[in-house]
Amino acid sequence: MRQMLKNSLKWSLTIAVTTFVLAAIFSIFSNYILNDISWIAGIGVVLGIVLIGIFFDMIGIAATAADEVPFHAMASNKVYGAKHSVRIVRNADKVASFCNDVIGDISGIISGTASAIVIIQLTANFYIGKNSLFEYIISVIFTSFIAALTVGGKAFGKSFAIQFSKQIILQAGKVLQFLEEKFHIVILKEKKKRKKKKNRLRK
Repeated sequence: MRQMLKNSLKWSLTIAVTTFVLAAIFSIFSNYILNDISWIAGIGVVLGIVLIGIFFDMIGIAATAADEVPFHAMASNKVYGAKHSVRIVRNADKVASFCNDVIGDISGIISGTASAIVIIQLTANFYIGKNSLFEYIISVIFTSFIAALTVGGKAFGKSFAIQFSKQIILQAGKVLQFLEEKFHIVILKEKKKRKKKKNRLRK
């Protein structure tokens, strides 16, 4: 019990630190780009951020929905990425936490901030007065559109991820194997499957 609590606290701290670092990187990168491009390109950046959130949300859902048995068969046939796919499934809780919570929430926050910057650029480009009715209407429409795209995209992504979880995880496994072989970057360590304890009958 104490060990489980210790592991949970360690994982929570790791996720918190990772979120802080990634959020800072995303924020600096997006603000740097948005300050030097037009409002039209800015909309493309916002849409890209939203799509990143939807993409990683799909991976997180697929990891929890996939069964590791087919990947064992693929691994025995030496299918590229199969062994790493098993790692993803066995670490489904961590993968889902990172993809859905960390990347998903960061994408949502950054897209909101980026949307505000795009709206300011748009109103300035058309010489629209600050706090005017037209600026307010643009802000509501654009923000609502991004929110609808995010929620609708994730809803579609969840259904797609559940239906094609095996294919999605296999592709993710190929990426992990490629990173490990070419750049020696180990994202997920091999995790042994826990054996179920058999109840011993007392004679």
